[in-house]
Amino acid sequence: MPIRGSSGQNGLLWMLLVSCSSIASHRIATKPVAQAFAFATRPLTHRSTRQLSSGLFSEQGGTSSSSSKAQQPLTGWGHKLPPQDSPFWNDESPSQEKVTQSSSGGDGDNEPRTGWLHNTQPKKSSSQQNSVPGETPAQRLLRLEKAQKMRNHRIVSTPAFFPCGEGRRVVVTEHKISVPTNRDTEEEEEDRVDVFFRIVELVETSEHEQFFSTTLRQQFNLPTERANAYVEHAAMTNANHMILYLQGGPGFGAPAPVLGLGLSEKSSWASEALSKGYKRIVLMDQRGTGKSTPITKQTLEKRFPDLFALDELDKQTLSIDSVSPSIAEQLDAWEESNPDLSSRVGVAIGHAVEYMTYFRADNIVRDAEEIRDVLLLPPSQDMETVPRPWGAALGQSFGGFCMMTYLSQVSNPPQICLFTGGIAPMLTPVDEAYDALWDRIKERNLRYYDAYPDDVALVKRIVNRLSNSEQPVILPSGGHLTPRRFLQLGIALGGSPSAFASLHALFSSALLDPTEPDDASLEFTRAFLKEVDSAQSFEEAPLYFLLHESIYADGSNTSRSATEWSAHRMLETRTKTPNEFSYPLTSQLDSDARPVLMYGEMVFPWMAYGDFAELSGFGMRALSQSLATKDDWGPLYDAQHMRQTLASGTSKAAAAVYYDDMYVDFNACMKVTARGGPLEHAKVWITNDYQHSGLRDDGATIFTKLLGMAKGSVGTPS
Repeated sequence: MPIRGSSGQNGLLWMLLVSCSSIASHRIATKPVAQAFAFATRPLTHRSTRQLSSGLFSEQGGTSSSSSKAQQPLTGWGHKLPPQDSPFWNDESPSQEKVTQSSSGGDGDNEPRTGWLHNTQPKKSSSQQNSVPGETPAQRLLRLEKAQKMRNHRIVSTPAFFPCGEGRRVVVTEHKISVPTNRDTEEEEEDRVDVFFRIVELVETSEHEQFFSTTLRQQFNLPTERANAYVEHAAMTNANHMILYLQGGPGFGAPAPVLGLGLSEKSSWASEALSKGYKRIVLMDQRGTGKSTPITKQTLEKRFPDLFALDELDKQTLSIDSVSPSIAEQLDAWEESNPDLSSRVGVAIGHAVEYMTYFRADNIVRDAEEIRDVLLLPPSQDMETVPRPWGAALGQSFGGFCMMTYLSQVSNPPQICLFTGGIAPMLTPVDEAYDALWDRIKERNLRYYDAYPDDVALVKRIVNRLSNSEQPVILPSGGHLTPRRFLQLGIALGGSPSAFASLHALFSSALLDPTEPDDASLEFTRAFLKEVDSAQSFEEAPLYFLLHESIYADGSNTSRSATEWSAHRMLETRTKTPNEFSYPLTSQLDSDARPVLMYGEMVFPWMAYGDFAELSGFGMRALSQSLATKDDWGPLYDAQHMRQTLASGTSKAAAAVYYDDMYVDFNACMKVTARGGPLEHAKVWITNDYQHSGLRDDGATIFTKLLGMAKGSVGTPS
């Protein structure tokens, strides 16, 4: 597993992993691997590494030169701090007393400080460039410059212009910054990930166009130079006129301007935001998605090669229809033939699980804070404690869940918070939430079959063909089209007004010869198989599969930390007694009154058993299972902080709640927004005019209404 750090740290971590493997191997004769590799798979922090290294080295009777060097204080630029007797540390300034006074009232002066990029209080974070008590002007400049260097802001491509009609023209710039993977580490050279974001803004003056078309394109070749020039040109001292978009998912990047997000007048929420006074729209690819150090099986293989070391052996023993042994049982079985490899895989599982925990909403909102900070001019010393929050933020679906984390954990969240189909069911147990969603999925299925009654028989024929096939139906991606994977196409039932028509067109293209009377002899068209692959994006965005249920795992609520494949368990509970979701039964019934019901927005453990090639193999299965059973997730939501923030008026919120939403249960949303609930001060617009995709379908209308509600110019609710 590649772990970045100083040479001394790398050597130390290597010794630690070898030691862990030795520990795991040493106890083979007395304990199974699956029971004893727990020590090796504990979260490995840099702090615990240092503590363990002290013991290891003292036992050997000495220390290495690299270890001694690693303990010297560094600035992060490759040189030492100034000596203690340097005038740098004793610079007196008339403003020093003022700085000390303005920054008092927080953590004690003796508390460890990790700088601008870190936070010693992760539950209530802020990336504001806070003053440090007693800091001299020289020290302040060093701190700010160090933070900027670590963030490594760059514009990664030349600006692109797009005509949008009605005299409107926009320019899009593509940016990246580097942020800590784990913000709780205290190491100078911590592991980092890139966060990619686009900025959309109107070209309003000839000087504005000149800067982007000539200055930025021709005068600056280095990405960092372009970024510095952009910040100086924008000259923003606050973020009042910037709006942040938080994408749904988790696992998908933000829509690309023009391609996935219209910018002509009234064409989308983004075009309306530009018309409503927001000068810059920031479209962030959340960490792990899009161009932000993406999580894919390929990138995981490079980072954790040992995690996949047993995949080839797994192929020889696993059947897609078999009852698979548990991860622990498989490790125990393989230990007999290769104990060292089995131990290394166990250690890799622990490291991979820890790594994945850094890709949830708590870090996503802190990444957004760093994006905002890097786009603003550094504040003057007497203004460092003045908040500079986003002017607004819009959260669609999972993006709304992130917004609730923003309101829970960030001291100064966006001034206006808009939710579209994205209120997290934080007051509803995860099993109860998924059980309610199965009822909503049933209703959407019945509405679909009402619209296309002939598809009742067609879907049954397709399911029968897949169920009775002697040979698996192989998709172009290498996955298997099983009945259960086919039924996952039902995720589209909760989409746009054209979703039903699109699904009907897909089903209608399935059979090469629909007149063939024998279901077992039916042949699927290649076009249909290709479309199925295209419609199911789990393999391109495995973060969705790996972390989808974790968005309900709120560590502040101990009764529901581990999700344990909740959607799957709720389905199994329903089908213990054959019912309408039992496709082996309903596919055999001649009656159109009992159609085969498709699935919704859920993930299942069997997705890693061959149905999806890029999600399968022992490594991905072990990782997904370990995340599903993880019971020590960190907190996501703080009801009291949300309520107090919105009650104070520093942030205002408005939400569109879709009554028939198939993805987010209406009743669970109402608990959160009810009087006394975490979002009781958010204004709520309840409508059944839209499905979950309302923002995509009629974004301009929805954005205008919600913004007016938040500002008080629209009287909803009445």
